[in-house]
Parts: sequence; C-alpha cells; structure tokens
Amino acid sequence: MKTPIVKYNDKFLDRIGLFMRIGGITLWPYVILREIYNSTPPWRRKAARIINHETIHIKQQEELLIIPFYIWYVLEWAIKIPIYKSAQKAYYNISFEREAYDNDDNLSYLSNRKHYAWIKRILK
Repeated sequence: MKTPIVKYNDKFLDRIGLFMRIGGITLWPYVILREIYNSTPPWRRKAARIINHETIHIKQQEELLIIPFYIWYVLEWAIKIPIYKSAQKAYYNISFEREAYDNDDNLSYLSNRKHYAWIKRILK
C-alpha cells in the first residue's frame, strides 16, 4: 500500500478542530485535507506543502508502530500545555510538529530524512 492516501473532507476537519482550525490531519494511512486544496491551482501549491507535512507524520507514525505515536503525541501535548500556557502553543511545540513544520517546504526532505529525526526536538 502506498502512503499517504489523500482524502478531502471539510466536515470531518471542522468536527475535530477543538482548539484551532485544522487544514489537514494524518490518521495513518490517510491524510485528510480541506476540500479547497483539491481545487484551484494556487491552492494546489499549498496542498503540496501540507501533504509533505502530513507525510512526515506518516513516517513518524510508522517508526513508532502507529498507536504509540498517538499516545506519545497526546502526552507530549498535555505536558506542554502548562509549560506554554496555551493548547495551541503546546501543539506547535510537540516534537513531531516541530519536525514537520521545520521541513514541510522541503519537498525532498523525506528522501533524506534520518529515522527518529523528531527526537532531537523533544526538549527544544
């Protein structure tokens, strides 16, 4: 199976966006994006960056055998909420998100990515 499998569904993203508006999410092996990213050419360029970001999460999930990724993700987020005093700031400082945001505009990143590259971002 080739990952990611890209789907477009605004309703789903609206339902799960508790703390912020979600443009895309990875639920292995799926990447779910806003429907606008499947439309006009200006949005397709941004979609490529978002798909790259979410595909980095696919690789992270595969490294941790999927379920442990989600457990670690939620635990790290919960630990960082009191540190950053904001659920949204805590989200942006999750090690998995830092790796993905740091590299989402580099479309060749995944071909050169070292395994467990997110680990060095845990305490940053």
